[in-house]
Amino acid sequence: MTAATRQDSFLEQAVQLGVGELHFKIDQRVGLYAVVAIHNTTLGPALGGCRCVNYPNSSEAIKDAMRLARGMSYKSAICKLPYGGGKSVLMRPRLMEDRVAYFEVFGEFLEQLGGRYIAAMDSGTSVEDMDAIAHRTQHVTCTSDQAGDPSPLTALGVFRGIEAAARFSLQRSDLEDLHVAIQGVGHVGHALAALLHEAGARLTVADHNPTLVKRCVDEFDALAVPAQSILDVEADVLAPCALGGIINDNSIHRLRCAIVAGSANNQLSTPVHGMQLQQLGILYAPDYVINAGGLIRVAIRDEQQAHERVMAIYDTLYEIFEQAAKDEQPPELVADSMAETILYSNQPGGHSHDPMSLAG
Repeated sequence: MTAATRQDSFLEQAVQLGVGELHFKIDQRVGLYAVVAIHNTTLGPALGGCRCVNYPNSSEAIKDAMRLARGMSYKSAICKLPYGGGKSVLMRPRLMEDRVAYFEVFGEFLEQLGGRYIAAMDSGTSVEDMDAIAHRTQHVTCTSDQAGDPSPLTALGVFRGIEAAARFSLQRSDLEDLHVAIQGVGHVGHALAALLHEAGARLTVADHNPTLVKRCVDEFDALAVPAQSILDVEADVLAPCALGGIINDNSIHRLRCAIVAGSANNQLSTPVHGMQLQQLGILYAPDYVINAGGLIRVAIRDEQQAHERVMAIYDTLYEIFEQAAKDEQPPELVADSMAETILYSNQPGGHSHDPMSLAG
């Protein structure tokens, strides 16, 4: 593919996803190759995670940034938060000699964007990384003196979503003996496993990191399976809590579950796979709805208010499931319609555009 063809492809993807801006930063001194995608700022400045992971090439990094940015716009809209959607993707170097300097340079880049995008923790980044970014810009959250790690509330939202899905699909009033297969037991996956274990669920877990798997086996009496086998597990719920694209042409017919409900972003490789899940009779909890707990925690600094809003994810999802059944549509299309009504309305609902309006 020529450079011109790649550019056309990116432009087509941006138009299809509704992405308004793409920003790039390269600093070879520290090994920084960064992409910031800003999807929409109708409701306020773009807010979204800073992801630092390995990518096979820059095309995949740009594509991921755009898809994730769109998801953040829809997530903010459906949660009625005064933020737009954005995402930063950092192509992690093989060797990061000075991690603080690396993220300080990225902070300088964010400062140049003038507050149009606010960074937060995501896969491959930490509170300490957000602190380093904060050395150079105020347009960052999840720092040690702000919200910190939002993973626990992300997990709580997924737990509430599983409760809603189990009630709707399986007529379950509790999760006692419900079998949940969790793919990925890092920060969010482990916290979710703890909540499910406390509720009496049976757990099967998988992760490429054996230490994380052993922790769940020891703490929650979970059954461990190889990472490549988790999709084949017969379970009530599959909870994808790793990276996206897990529901694809190669995997969808391997599923042996009634519900897909997890924290990963962009779980569906394409919209077609949502239609296929519906045809297979598998209930899908739209990712940007069920995993919104972290965003809510970042946007609403008051812990009690944030907790209440995260608990309400149950109600939002149940409403989506009911409407989807009534309309005979996949739940993610119903969620998209709800978010777009808010996002593209001429009246954004009276939300303040002050980026700190919910921070107190």
